[in-house]
Amino acid sequence: MLNSFQEGVLVICCVNMIAVLGMSVLTGFTRLFSFGNAGFMSIGAYAAAICSVQFKLPFVLSILIGAAIAGIVSYILGSLTIRLRGDYFLISCLGFGECVRVLFNYTKDITGGANGYSNIPYRTTGAVAVICTVLAFIIAWNFIHSRYGQALTAIRENEMAAAANGINVVRYKKMSFVFSAIYAGWAGGLYAHYLRFITPTLFNLGKSSELVITTVLGGLGSLTGSVLGTLIVQILPEIFRSMSEYRMLFYGIAVVLVILLRPNGLCGYWEFSLTRLVQKIRNIGKKTAKENSHE
Repeated sequence: MLNSFQEGVLVICCVNMIAVLGMSVLTGFTRLFSFGNAGFMSIGAYAAAICSVQFKLPFVLSILIGAAIAGIVSYILGSLTIRLRGDYFLISCLGFGECVRVLFNYTKDITGGANGYSNIPYRTTGAVAVICTVLAFIIAWNFIHSRYGQALTAIRENEMAAAANGINVVRYKKMSFVFSAIYAGWAGGLYAHYLRFITPTLFNLGKSSELVITTVLGGLGSLTGSVLGTLIVQILPEIFRSMSEYRMLFYGIAVVLVILLRPNGLCGYWEFSLTRLVQKIRNIGKKTAKENSHE
């Protein structure tokens, strides 16, 4: 039903949405900023690609292995850095992301180095991307609305008060960090099996910055805001594609305006609820019927 261009936009939207959902749990609900998630995305991409090409593993198993390896690496990194505060944690994650990129750039025998890794089977179709995105959203929603998510929200609001009430702050921060890395690795594996060719430059600092900007733009503390932010960030440049010389300028202006006018993002700390929407429509209907009966 979609041509190749439309399917490509859909797949890229879904891949980035999965990574941003993980970023939302880390940044929006735990208030930890990381500029290293592109590194975890690259780990998931290369691990999944190697499993598919070298070991001939099934697509689903390759994706799971890639996400799991990203989660394991994040656990090790989190054990070393999660106690750092403020900018120090952010800088350590930024350094990690750049180290991973350089490592993949110079391991030519395994990852192809700067020449890239090719012959990856095409498995990430539009349908697969949509199914994975829906599944990722359901998992993140249930996680945030569980007691673990409530603990993360408590840490975001007041870390000292959360610790005073018996919440293991370090443990839950690490959990949030691993969760976001698994989602980044998941997105990376899907990305590799769509492009069929990956290079370390695809997962540079610019990619990490894009994930953070999308999360903030959509709204801190809002999963549905993350979905909206991803759609805007990915589709807005395509709308202005006909004005190729100025489209990134318009895109940048739009992002800056949103951040200035809505500091907490478009849906900051607010979730879209279909049940609430239906109830609101019913209330409007009842109010209208009551007014008509009085007339």
